[in-house]
Amino acid sequence: MATKSGSSGLKRFFIGNPIATSEDHHQRISKKVALPVFASDAISSTAYATEEILIVFLSLAGVGAVAYSQLVPISLIVVALLIIVVTSYRQTIFAYPSGGGSYVVSKENLGEYPGLVAGASLLIDYVLTVCVSVAGGTAAIISAFNGLAPYRVQICVGFVLIMMLANLRGLKESAMLFAPPTYIYVASLITLIVVGLYRVFVQGLPPIEHTGEAKHLLEMQGSVTLFYFLKAFSSGAVALTGVEAVSNGVPAFKKPESKNASITLIWMAVILGGCFFGLSVLAQHLEPVKDHEGIIANTVLAQLAEQVYGGRNIFFFITQFATFAILILAANTAYADFPRLMSIIAKDNYLPRQFMNRGDRLVFSNGVIFLSAASIGLLVAFGGLINALIPLYAVGVFTGFTLSQSGMCVHHFKHREGSWRAHIAINGVGAVTTMFVAGIVVTVKFVDGAWIPAVLIPTMMIGFKGVHRHYTRVRGFLAPTEGYKAPFRTHTVVVLVGSVNQGVLQAVRYAQSLRPDRLVALSVIESPEDRKRLTDEWDKYGLNIELDTIVSEYRDLTEPILNRINEIDDLDNDDLITVIIPEFVTSIRSQWLHNQSALAIKARLLFRPNTVVTSVPIVIP
Repeated sequence: MATKSGSSGLKRFFIGNPIATSEDHHQRISKKVALPVFASDAISSTAYATEEILIVFLSLAGVGAVAYSQLVPISLIVVALLIIVVTSYRQTIFAYPSGGGSYVVSKENLGEYPGLVAGASLLIDYVLTVCVSVAGGTAAIISAFNGLAPYRVQICVGFVLIMMLANLRGLKESAMLFAPPTYIYVASLITLIVVGLYRVFVQGLPPIEHTGEAKHLLEMQGSVTLFYFLKAFSSGAVALTGVEAVSNGVPAFKKPESKNASITLIWMAVILGGCFFGLSVLAQHLEPVKDHEGIIANTVLAQLAEQVYGGRNIFFFITQFATFAILILAANTAYADFPRLMSIIAKDNYLPRQFMNRGDRLVFSNGVIFLSAASIGLLVAFGGLINALIPLYAVGVFTGFTLSQSGMCVHHFKHREGSWRAHIAINGVGAVTTMFVAGIVVTVKFVDGAWIPAVLIPTMMIGFKGVHRHYTRVRGFLAPTEGYKAPFRTHTVVVLVGSVNQGVLQAVRYAQSLRPDRLVALSVIESPEDRKRLTDEWDKYGLNIELDTIVSEYRDLTEPILNRINEIDDLDNDDLITVIIPEFVTSIRSQWLHNQSALAIKARLLFRPNTVVTSVPIVIP
């Protein structure tokens, strides 16, 4: 009876027991659970979107207190844009219930290249979602405990690893874990806005009193130019990031999938739009300050909570910990959608097939691991600073929005279902608007880092096409022509021999059972004395097959074996050579004590044509 290995036991401890494919429908999630899974990214952007607007006006443009008069106009524009985008994606949910969002819509209606642009944009967006969410959550904790600032990157990496493990356990299990913090954040944010507006408009709560660098920023005198207004708007527009997540994950919902996804999308839009606008109004009156260099450690949300609640009391810390939780867990939106999108792109042969397969827990494990590795790399490279990552964020988001809505225009025109003209009008307005925003982001934030996704998206497309060409070539090579019959080949079996032991004797017996045309035992030795010793042992056990020995004075093993196999192959034009390797297998604790020559030989023979490599394992308990 097979026993569970140490590595398998460790995997089960962290990941859990496998889930059968037949249980897939039990892993689907309800609307209440889906909201934190697919909408936490969008909702969490309320924690930093207003702050990013103020950073542009106060720290970069240097306009002083005039900045606060721009908050409400910009927030109204963003909310209007949100309504347009959500209306469009609601149509996408019903038109494409199989998921895939912008990628599937663009590919099917606009063609291959727009689809690849959308796919690359979304993948970049999801990686940045993890980075920005984790960096934002870490910033919230540092705002409450300033002594943790030197460990910013380490904290970020730790949270990514926790998220990876949670999602490897399965979508439903991670969703149940992350749902409570999302609802706590929404409740604490609404409470902050309601209490804050009451204290401002009823009790006359004054603005925050600032000192030092914060006071200096407020005293600066400048004018709001069109460039900086657009730059601030593009920073605030990150509030729309994650809106497309629901349309990408429709298959994860309980039936009826499209209806439940649509309702979840509307819930998300109401929460996001209402809270973002409410925070902007509150910030306009309380005047929090934030700089782009991180000298002012406290986040805008922390400053608002401290002023509204009258200090760092229990309500302040509840708000901070809820903010920290939602920002960290907002990364779960990316973990829910990124692996699923990679699997869809892989099915179309634009990514390696490994991303197409689901793991033990019915999640796309390879995609989860890849997302974690890419996110950790970016967080380390940018020092875990959220404002350094924001310029990279919006380009992919609005590129995907534009292509998705353009694709929906074509979809409505082709199918011409009920009210198709009205739908085209909605999607057309959305496509033009989001294209305009994408252009603004690239233009005004190009030198700040927006050039990176602008370069990375075409680079990824080249990679997609390269993978697709490979699979097309392989498929064409393997496709049998009409009347094709596999050719008969002369079968030669080569047994590799180190010494005469149980493993070699079993390998020889197995080789004989194949009834080859020729059977050869091949051994690489270091001296003539070794040849005599091996020949004597060979004769002692009555092995009546040819023993071929090669003296290797330079103690190389693989090269002499390959050269001799080539010589054997040259004897017949139609040779099929099977190389049999006796291989000792011990426990994971002691396997490293044995040399791994078998692995080296198999690695070299893998690329040799007309060659079959077979291991005969001898398991030593």
